[in-house]
Amino acid sequence: MDIRRRNNVVITGRPDGPVVVLAHGFGCDQNMWRLTVPALAEHYRVVLFDYVGSGRSDLTAWDEERYSTLQGYAQDVVDVCEELDLRDAAFVGHSVSAMVGVLAARAAPERIGSLVMVAPSPRYIDTAGYRGGFSAEDIDELLASLESNYLGWSAAMAPVIMGNPERPELGEELTHSFCATDPDIARVFARTTFLSDSRDDLKTVVVPTLVLDCVQDVIAPREVGAYVHAEIPGSTLVTLPATGHCPQLSAPQATNAAVLDFLRALR
Repeated sequence: MDIRRRNNVVITGRPDGPVVVLAHGFGCDQNMWRLTVPALAEHYRVVLFDYVGSGRSDLTAWDEERYSTLQGYAQDVVDVCEELDLRDAAFVGHSVSAMVGVLAARAAPERIGSLVMVAPSPRYIDTAGYRGGFSAEDIDELLASLESNYLGWSAAMAPVIMGNPERPELGEELTHSFCATDPDIARVFARTTFLSDSRDDLKTVVVPTLVLDCVQDVIAPREVGAYVHAEIPGSTLVTLPATGHCPQLSAPQATNAAVLDFLRALR
């Protein structure tokens, strides 16, 4: 299979620079990184891709069984890294992709040498001793609404996820991204995301890791960022002066500065 076409792989930046892989979250595609790419491209070789089922990926390659677990998305990452023969790449994952990066780094340690986790959450549902931000009933209602009327759910939820109501164009962009996703594929990705529990995987991380959370985020509250930081030995936690779940769009300068500071310290 042509992995580059399957995952709509795009490479930019310095051909001889250290490699940075940018991975989008649920309901999005690589366009979510458009304000980050210019900041990285001057010094790094930047690899973007779409998970199968998202963006301009090959939708015929989508398989419900494979993408019903985060391992399926991690395999996409590994496939791209192997296709490009990447070594010691920095993996920048947004939202659920942060945990996908953890799985990919464990599966292919020679390919991924560091992690940047943007608004990560290893579990969205509250449980004893852990606050994920949602009750089990909240998630059941969210998934039921999504499955019964995906377009309506997207129009209602995207602005909430994005935050920054004083900048409605951001919520509109995320709504458009959600609505561009095939509803059947989105339903599977949503269940995979919001019902996941990757807390035990955090202790397996052995590469340098930056955790970025936001001052206010309804999807991944600050308690989650603190938890991820505490569970990954030697990780660095930076709280961005940003609100919402997509700081790479709502606060690109602060997000890019934090990522670049971390990457430079690795060299």
